[in-house]
Amino acid sequence: MGSLEEIFRAHGDEYRARFAEQMSLDQLRAMRDIETCHTPAAGEALWRCPRCGKRHFTFLGCGNRHCPGCGATRAEQWRRKHSALLLPGVVYHLVTFTVPAGLRRAIRSHPRELLELLMRLSSSTLLDLCANPKWLGGTPGLTAMLHTWTRQYEYHPHVHFIATGGGIDEQGRWRKAHPTFLVPVPALSVVFRARFRDALRDQFPEIFAQIKPSVWKHKNWVVHSKPVGTGEHTLGYLARYVYRVALSERSILRHQPDRITLRYRDSDTNQSRILQLKPQEFIRRFLQHVLPSGFRKVRYFGLHHSSKRPTLSLLQAAMAIQHSLPLPPPPPAAPTLAPSCPDCHSPMLFEGRIAAAKRPCRTQGPMQVRAPP
Repeated sequence: MGSLEEIFRAHGDEYRARFAEQMSLDQLRAMRDIETCHTPAAGEALWRCPRCGKRHFTFLGCGNRHCPGCGATRAEQWRRKHSALLLPGVVYHLVTFTVPAGLRRAIRSHPRELLELLMRLSSSTLLDLCANPKWLGGTPGLTAMLHTWTRQYEYHPHVHFIATGGGIDEQGRWRKAHPTFLVPVPALSVVFRARFRDALRDQFPEIFAQIKPSVWKHKNWVVHSKPVGTGEHTLGYLARYVYRVALSERSILRHQPDRITLRYRDSDTNQSRILQLKPQEFIRRFLQHVLPSGFRKVRYFGLHHSSKRPTLSLLQAAMAIQHSLPLPPPPPAAPTLAPSCPDCHSPMLFEGRIAAAKRPCRTQGPMQVRAPP
């Protein structure tokens, strides 16, 4: 077994020595944060047990949104919060927008500009086709999440939308979508391709000039749409990646000096597979999914936008009555992250934070509770 922190501590210096000049500041920062996660270099917290009175220290996590060791609790909180937005009795749809292989290198080289285009244009395309009276004729609720990976951690940017199976029309009436159909997928693909091409040509002509003309004739601008029932299961799937990338600690089976052994699930057969990578290749695949600082990978449109939450609440109440279903539970309170006292196992009280060590520590293991000297 191994962890991402251990791999970065063992091989990070060599990787930086070879590729630092080609790395972004965000990638360098992610490496630094993950290497020091749960070590004195990340800082410490002082806790007091209210039962036995003893004080203990814990090493803090790095808090980087790409770290698989941090954020699990926050991901579950996100899932529960957004489950409270679901409409009773409504069939939800999962709509996915991808781009052809000929665009991926350009997007990876200019992530801040082109990932922004990808999210903005895919959302506007979906909203506009939903507004067409020929199809839905209303404004749905959309939650979008950007993913940039395949199951083997290669670069493959795409956007998932969880969409309400219906929307509000211009008269404020609810228009229900067909249970198995939201909008025509071929039309989504054609409109999205044209909008992306025109926006790239007009806003970033230097990048547009580097793209092969065949990309714009390529029919494989895959857009996929399928009904996903109440939306609960899909929210659970998306929540796993709100605060990290595709890699989880459980997928790292073995860390050896010359290779990293990973487990992944084949998308065609749904069978578990084994992948072995050299450490430098493993680090490269991970770092290409580090997003630009401040980039919002989760966004809300239509009825899911914060300005429409009062309307969404009214819809929830009306549909709960219509379908004789209970309202979704209210968003939960923030969970406690207090560790248990190692002596009496009671939840401890936070007393303060201790500044990080001045020199980085790359030899410490995962977080542990220890008594003060």
